[in-house]
Amino acid sequence: MPTQKPLEYAVTAHRVDSHGSLAKCKEAEIALDTDLAGRPDAFNPAELLLAALAACMMKGIERVAPMLKFEFRGVEVRLHGVRQDVPPRMAQIEYEITVDTDEAGHRLALLHDNVRKFGTVFNTVAAGTELTGTLRRAGQTVAGDSELSMSADRTS
Repeated sequence: MPTQKPLEYAVTAHRVDSHGSLAKCKEAEIALDTDLAGRPDAFNPAELLLAALAACMMKGIERVAPMLKFEFRGVEVRLHGVRQDVPPRMAQIEYEITVDTDEAGHRLALLHDNVRKFGTVFNTVAAGTELTGTLRRAGQTVAGDSELSMSADRTS
C-alpha cells in the first residue's frame, strides 16, 4: 500500500506596528491583535484558536456531508474558551454546533461523531484541553431531544 505524503501547512506573520500584526497564507491575510491593550478590529491569539476550531468543525461537516448524503441548509458554531493563568493555556473550550437540517436525530449524532473523530484542529485541541460540546438542530431548544452532547475525551 503506498504511503500518503502528510499534508503540510505554512503561515507567515509579521509585525505591522505595536498595535498589530498580519498573517498571510496562500492569497489570504488576517489582521492579528498583538497590541498589549487589545484591539476590537482583530482576533487575538486565543480568539484565533477558537476560530480555527470553528473552521475545522465546519469544514469537517462540509467534507463528510456528501459521503453521508446528509442534507443541510446551514451551520453555526459558537465557542467559549476559559484561559488558565499558570501555566497560561486554554484550559476549557465549550462549543455548540447548530445545524439547519431536517435529518433524523441519529443522523445528527453520526455527523457529530464525524466532526469529533476526523477534525485535525479538533483532535489537536482535544489532546490538551477539556473540549466539550453539543450538536443540535436549528430551532430546537438547548434541552431539545435532538441535542447531542459529547465530550472529546480521547480515553473512551
